[in-house]
Amino acid sequence: MSVLPTVPRLPVLWLVAALSLWHGAALAADRDRLEAFLAVTGFDVALDSIALSAADAPAMIDLAPEDFGLAWPRITAEVFDTAAMRRSALDILAETMDDAMLGHAAAFYASDLGQRLVEVENAAHMRSDDEARRAEGEALLATMEAGRRAVLERMTDAVDASGQALLAVQAIQFRFLMAASAAGLTEGALDAELLRLMLAQGAEEMRAPMRASALANAAQTYQDIPTGDLRAYAEALAHPVMARVYELMNAVQYEIMADRFEALALRLAEVPPAQDL
Repeated sequence: MSVLPTVPRLPVLWLVAALSLWHGAALAADRDRLEAFLAVTGFDVALDSIALSAADAPAMIDLAPEDFGLAWPRITAEVFDTAAMRRSALDILAETMDDAMLGHAAAFYASDLGQRLVEVENAAHMRSDDEARRAEGEALLATMEAGRRAVLERMTDAVDASGQALLAVQAIQFRFLMAASAAGLTEGALDAELLRLMLAQGAEEMRAPMRASALANAAQTYQDIPTGDLRAYAEALAHPVMARVYELMNAVQYEIMADRFEALALRLAEVPPAQDL
């Protein structure tokens, strides 16, 4: 899954077996086909990387992971259980993704180019040093030739063609903060309408930094991929069917993240901050 925050490259024989699942007509095979889709596209690793975002949540209520002592790793491991998140994604995709979308995306990502892209994307997803990664990308952009930069811009725009990212960030913040308020983690109860207004007012200020961050991350992620291959990737991402696939995958990932952040707020309320339990 492109440009989202190393797993071994998938063996060719495994890919052949996975792609054969696309031709099964039995209903019982649908889940297997979707699981193969997650692996071939790298969406499984993108879902796993949601767990890395847990560390950002306490800052929204002026706290840090360390404030929850030894309970923090235990709670986050339970809330951001990767197997459970993958099951949730499969449940949603089973109801929303059709055969045309599955086949189209799988055909591209199972190609040699597709698997080279998934390899670097998976590695990027599982990096927890966001600031270092962005700094590396910005340094690359500073000396990058204009043609390659333009291709990266096309790619990052295509991944979020419907503009979901900004709205999703707001929704995740809103749901976490309201859950934290209900759990007593904030100073006083938050007013839902006022919080929505505040988040909306700051939305436009976030748009340019988010796009710049996405571009820097893309520069770092794809630094070893030739420009010609990236141009082919940009064209693949711009295809109408692939655009539908990405819109759906983005929506699934954002929904699972928001749901897990809500659950995290409720679980953190069980632990008195700054207490080493």
